[in-house]
Amino acid sequence: MKKLTILGSTGSIGVSTLDIVAAHRDRFEVVALTAGNNLSLLKRQIEIFRPKLVSVLTSERAAELDAMLTGDKPAIHHGVAGLIAAATAGDADMVVAAIVGAAGLIPTAAAIKAGKDIALANKETLVSAGRLMMELVRENRVKLYPVDSEHSAVFQSLEGQSRKDVKRIILTASGGPFLNLPLDQLDRVSISDALNHPNWSMGQKITIDSATMMNKGLEVIEARWLFDTPAEQIDVNIHPQSIIHSMVEYVDGCVVAQLGVPDMKAPIAYALTYPERIPTGVKPLDLTELSGLSFFRPDFRRFPALGLAYRSLTDGESMPAVMNAANEVAVEAFLKGRLGFTDIAAAIERTMDSHTPHTLSSLDEVLSVDLWTRNKARELLGLD
Repeated sequence: MKKLTILGSTGSIGVSTLDIVAAHRDRFEVVALTAGNNLSLLKRQIEIFRPKLVSVLTSERAAELDAMLTGDKPAIHHGVAGLIAAATAGDADMVVAAIVGAAGLIPTAAAIKAGKDIALANKETLVSAGRLMMELVRENRVKLYPVDSEHSAVFQSLEGQSRKDVKRIILTASGGPFLNLPLDQLDRVSISDALNHPNWSMGQKITIDSATMMNKGLEVIEARWLFDTPAEQIDVNIHPQSIIHSMVEYVDGCVVAQLGVPDMKAPIAYALTYPERIPTGVKPLDLTELSGLSFFRPDFRRFPALGLAYRSLTDGESMPAVMNAANEVAVEAFLKGRLGFTDIAAAIERTMDSHTPHTLSSLDEVLSVDLWTRNKARELLGLD
């Protein structure tokens, strides 16, 4: 039986992970859960899965959760220390890293140092500190399995192949809700418009990132580190149907792809059980029901954030961390109605232009760059 810690159990990935656990109680045991402010959902998860330890955002939330629970209670922690306690919980074999944003960096690193295998859904961890994190993975001899549907597809398409035979990785992208919106109307996009993704059900931050295609930019950077592949060998294709989740082209001209209906349970389950596969309840793919599959190159005028991601990889090691932190500030400002949709990429670019890239020597330095960037982005946006 595999014992799991889930960092971010009340988010979309965490909920889907627990759905898989609930369907396979003979295979999985939940050791620890972490959440932010959604205490009602966390309470239900505690009652169903009986973890030994949970962590929430603040001491106030911890006290509130304690008052909500009756009978045998798990140990309740909070803050960064609580995330680390959950990530390093002694009984866990694997940590599902599903916290959104740079906040997932420290607990994921702690889990790796504690010898836990990682099912990685937090792409910002590799975006901000890709080289350092992969060095930690190797030093601690743990396994890292991708949970993002695109990286899971690449992982599966590489199975049984020699890496020296890879010509390029092709990440697919739906194009989000504004794929066909006239360019001159993008500056009038509302928050509700941007949160209306055509294919996937995700949290707010990831959904906005998908609308700007920053999410795909983050995935390009993540793929660079996960698969030790330079940026010039990672392409993005717009594929509105979201049936082919990504592909690998080999030097002989053959392309291997992974297909399936858009449902995160499939890549989550593969990460949890690799190299085995288990039933997930995902709807079978019936190709005869499809009218066609289309692919085309992204328009960088429509999706400037994607271009910024490629730029960050060539600018220098600290620049992806800057780009990521600036994006988090800009998306938060947009969701609060303080920034227009097209201003998100512009704010990121201005922040990147203010930074002199350099090599990162430690995770503490990554956090320092992250803090500098957030302050600079808020200053440039007049948010202080």
